[in-house]
Amino acid sequence: MFGVIMAGGQGSRLRPLTLTRPKPMVEVLGRPVIDFVKDAMQDASIKTIVVTTGYRGEQLEQHVESWNTQATPVEAWVNQESTPMGTAGSVRLLAEHLTETFVVGSGDSVASFDISALLDAHRESGAKVTMALWEVEDPTEFGIVGLAPSHNGELDGLLREGYICRFKEKPTAEEAFSNVINAGLYIIEPEVLALVPEGEKFDFSKQLFPMVLEKGWPMYAKTIDGVWFDVGHPSELIRAQHTLIEQRENLPFPLPKGVFQDNSFVAEDAQVMGSLEGTVVSSRSVIGSGSQLTDVLVMPDCTIETECVLENTVLGKGVSVGSGSNLKNVIIGDGMILEKNSIFENCRIPANQ
Repeated sequence: MFGVIMAGGQGSRLRPLTLTRPKPMVEVLGRPVIDFVKDAMQDASIKTIVVTTGYRGEQLEQHVESWNTQATPVEAWVNQESTPMGTAGSVRLLAEHLTETFVVGSGDSVASFDISALLDAHRESGAKVTMALWEVEDPTEFGIVGLAPSHNGELDGLLREGYICRFKEKPTAEEAFSNVINAGLYIIEPEVLALVPEGEKFDFSKQLFPMVLEKGWPMYAKTIDGVWFDVGHPSELIRAQHTLIEQRENLPFPLPKGVFQDNSFVAEDAQVMGSLEGTVVSSRSVIGSGSQLTDVLVMPDCTIETECVLENTVLGKGVSVGSGSNLKNVIIGDGMILEKNSIFENCRIPANQ
């Protein structure tokens, strides 16, 4: 079975981190985001994975190549788009390979769940498309999905599994007919992919799936258990690492012990805090004496000097923070050097500033 991971987006909301890397290569707990969905596909016995790329695809190409030589290898390669083709359009470029049931996932979300259970539901339902769903408290920022107990049945907003009967993008609170959202992982039959116009920019959720509903073809959906985060905003990176650390015993991959990764140094009197051990210090990073970190993601090769206070902040690779600095709600691009006693709040600092 083929798996396709869509990884062509620019991740503009994660700038400046994505000025130097594609969004799927942003790290959570020292792992590129794309590796989470790759591992979930491998756990479902998917042996061949193709990654569709666009922005800074050369970085992804090198990383994907490493999957072929890992301890549990997978046959993987990259298909680079010459121009942006949209989610469905990018997968349509692979039509010659996708002649049987295949799985499509998003490479820019942290997703760790049982794809095998979704495949079982797809086969039992007889659907042309099966979609993974995630339950949220506030559905107004997402695309919500309405379900029915049977194909062409009536909408039941309380269902968490069933046949898809309706979609709505970013509803108001009054318009929301459910609180389950599209989690960006699909099981698709090849005849559905044939509906995508060749050579056109085309989207799964906005164009293709409504077209499938209009044709009267059955579409199924199942709410997933596990971990799912759309890391479209820096705060989601912090939330994702909180959840992964909290659920470490139930995850199919090992996490670093504690909050410090290999070859990092944290001074004995430094205070590294956060809900659910919410601060992570990545490899080869140094935290100086007297510094206090609360809910911080420190990427590799960073230096935080003495007596600094950081809260709800993300540091890109190789960032240096001078002693006495105070940062709150800040995201800093790779390689940036902050002078002593720097004070920043609610801002983004690119590396070229």
